[in-house]
Amino acid sequence: MSKDVLVVKDLNMHYETLSGDVSAVKNVSFTVKEGESFGLVGESGCGKTSVAMSLLQLQADNAKISSGSIKLDGLEMVGMSESELREVRWDGISIVFQGAMNAWNPVIKVGEQIREAIREHYPDNTKVENTEKIASLFKMVGLDSSIMDRFPHELSGGMKQRAVIALALSCDPKLVIADEPTTALDVVIQDQILKEIKKVQELLGLSLIYISHDIAVIAEMTDKMAVMYAGSIVEKGPTSEIFANPQHSYTQSLLASTPSVVGDKVKLNSLEGEPPSLINQIDGCSFAPRCPNRTTTCHPELDMELVEVGPEHFVDICSANRN
Repeated sequence: MSKDVLVVKDLNMHYETLSGDVSAVKNVSFTVKEGESFGLVGESGCGKTSVAMSLLQLQADNAKISSGSIKLDGLEMVGMSESELREVRWDGISIVFQGAMNAWNPVIKVGEQIREAIREHYPDNTKVENTEKIASLFKMVGLDSSIMDRFPHELSGGMKQRAVIALALSCDPKLVIADEPTTALDVVIQDQILKEIKKVQELLGLSLIYISHDIAVIAEMTDKMAVMYAGSIVEKGPTSEIFANPQHSYTQSLLASTPSVVGDKVKLNSLEGEPPSLINQIDGCSFAPRCPNRTTTCHPELDMELVEVGPEHFVDICSANRN
């Protein structure tokens, strides 16, 4: 049985602003096992990237983890000092940043930036050993070794993204977070990048957290998934089960708005309205104001709780509708 690589429990994180605290991550819990792909999906602003930054402890200065636990291979990360976190980042957990265009220092060659990360965790390596490792990483992601001697502005968008994947793999992490890694790329390059990530994961036996607003990509890339809305997980479980039997109205709405390449042509349904402001306290179901399935039993003051409705399949259900 695969062991747990990452266990997140009751994680809460907020941003301190002049208008008040923004509750970006609320009571988020999930587990990623060894070699498993886990997806986070939802609209822009639902808290996906805030979760990723919390896992790495790379939040903005005004972001605070108020409570919860993040255990990587049994090691508690919440409360670590910066020096302790530097030992874990890239070696234990790394990230393929959203938007490779801004992930590189424009005045330092790509290879030297990757070499810096390797030196931090493998100080006894020789320069030749590091160069050979970078060359092997580039080969793995479909880049020529000569790319390491180029500056970021000399690379295309797809080449930059492949180099970011190589950077994320440079220190042999146990877990890689891919935060919308195909943003701003055309559909052909997107498909190539997704295949590269899948190939590398299978080759190295990595655990992967894939973050996207595109639910079709989550279907292709992940074994398990969680649907986020207004900073909370509203449904989670095996990806195949959620696609076959979505229980939460928000998950159903996302699927209804996604085109399919198989089956009969159907009219896509758009989701009306906007996500709620996270500055104000949200009582009850945060999706109720936009829910197409809202009934008289929906009430803004009823408590919500993730309830198991099938094997490892959990849905956020209000107290009035629980069995």
